[in-house]
Amino acid sequence: MGSTKLTKEKSRKAAIYKGAECLNCGHPLKLTDKYCSNCSQLNSTKQLSINDFFNEFFSSLYTYDSRLRYTIKDLLFKPGVITRNYVAGQRLKYANPFRFYLSVSIIYFILLGLTSGDDTSIKVNGEPIDLTENVSEEITNPTIESNTYFNADSLNREIDSIIKTNTIAIKEKESKKEETTYLSEVELDTISWSTQTVKRIAMYREFYNETKIKNPDKALDSLKHNKNRWNTWLYSKNNTMDRVTENPGVFLNYMLGKIPFFLFFFAPFFAFFFWLLYSRKKYNYMEHLVFIFHIFSFSFLAAIIAYFPDLLLGDSNIVTAVVYLIIGPFYFYKALRNFYKQKRATTLFKFVIINLMFFIGSLIAATLFFTATAAVY
Repeated sequence: MGSTKLTKEKSRKAAIYKGAECLNCGHPLKLTDKYCSNCSQLNSTKQLSINDFFNEFFSSLYTYDSRLRYTIKDLLFKPGVITRNYVAGQRLKYANPFRFYLSVSIIYFILLGLTSGDDTSIKVNGEPIDLTENVSEEITNPTIESNTYFNADSLNREIDSIIKTNTIAIKEKESKKEETTYLSEVELDTISWSTQTVKRIAMYREFYNETKIKNPDKALDSLKHNKNRWNTWLYSKNNTMDRVTENPGVFLNYMLGKIPFFLFFFAPFFAFFFWLLYSRKKYNYMEHLVFIFHIFSFSFLAAIIAYFPDLLLGDSNIVTAVVYLIIGPFYFYKALRNFYKQKRATTLFKFVIINLMFFIGSLIAATLFFTATAAVY
C-alpha cells in the first residue's frame, strides 16, 4: 500500500503538483482540474523526468494511432459516415481530414516513385524492347551482297546527283531564311495583347528552331525585342518544350508529383458546386469541403491498397481498375446517400450531375494544371 501511494505521489498527475495557473497558456485553474480547459495541457507543476517523458510519448503515440485506426476503418468501410460523425463534433476521434488527405496522397506518390523506378523502355506485349540492340553492329559492320555489281561511272553519277540535290536544298533553306521576317516591338504593340502573345510565342519558336540560340538575352538582342521579364520567360520556354519532347517520361513524373496539391486547391471550387447543389441542407461550405477531402482521401488510400496486388500481378493494374471503375462509383454513391440523407432517386440523380460536372471541371482544371506545370518546369 505504501509503495502504491508513493508511486501515485511521484506521478505528474498527483494532487501535490497541481497549480492555480496553466503553465502553457496562463489560464486560471482550480486545484481539482486535471487538465486546462483552455488548451488541454495537464495541470502539473512537477519537473519533467525521463519516466514522465517516455510515458507522455507513448501515450501520445497511442492516441494518434487510435485516431489513425478509426479514420482508416471508417473511411474504407463507412462511406459518408465518417464525414457525418466529424461534422457532428466527433473530431478527436478522427485525424484532421485536410492533413490526412495530404499525408495519404504524398505517401502514394512516394510509393509509386520508389517501386516504379525510371524504366522508360518501350514495351510490346509486356516485353521491353531495346531500340539500340544490333544498331551499332549494323553500322560498324555493313555487309555487301556478293551478287552486287558496282560500276564506277554509275557511282559517280549517283554522287553528283546527291550533291546537286543537297545544294538545291541548302539554297532553298537559305532563301527561305532570308525571306523570314519577324515582327518588331512597335508592330506587336499595334495588336491586342492576346493576339500579340500568340504571335510572339510562334515567332520565338520559329526563331529558336532556325538559329538554335538558347540564351534568351542573346535571342532578344537579335530580334531587337525588349528584354523584360515576360519576353525572357516566354523565350526560355522553348528550351522547356525541347526537354518535354526529348524526355516526356520525366515531365510526366514531375507533373504526377504535383497532383495532390492540384486536387487540394481544386477541392474548394468543387465544394462550392456541392454547396449550390445541396443548398437546402443544413451543411455549410466548410462541411461540404470536409466531405470532398474524405472522398479524395479514400481514392488515394484505395490506390495504395490496390497497388500491392497489382505489383504482384506484374503491373497489370487489374485491381486498380476494379477499384476506380466499380468500387469507386459505388462508394461515392453510398457516401452521398449516408452523408446527405436523401432518397435513392434524388441521390442517384445528383450523383450523375456531380460526375458530369466533375468531368467537365476536371478537363478545364487539368488543362490549367498542365499549363502551369509546364510554365514552372
